[in-house]
Amino acid sequence: MPLFERARVEVYLPDLPDPAYHRLLDELDREFTYTFGGCTIVRGLEGSYLSSLGQPMRDRVNLVYTDAPFGFEDNFKSLSRFTEQLREAVFTALREEAILVVAFEVCHSG
Repeated sequence: MPLFERARVEVYLPDLPDPAYHRLLDELDREFTYTFGGCTIVRGLEGSYLSSLGQPMRDRVNLVYTDAPFGFEDNFKSLSRFTEQLREAVFTALREEAILVVAFEVCHSG
């Protein structure tokens, strides 16, 4: 069977005990499920990043991702707007120095 192109959107969220983080994770789960038909959550990943002061920071992160039912290339502008709005919404909901939102092309087997 041939491969077909999809757009994947991923959000990496710190895994902290604060209820705001859990609410946001639940909200992203609902948003991706209703908007794109489903999502996957991978909890408790180990991560690191450089702080604004240049210090390495270790933390645990949760990954939420979904594959949109359309191609990446043909919808690049819409995906760019969506991921920027998503990143802004996460920054508004949480007080974080860094939030990673990613979009890229994946191919599914038909």
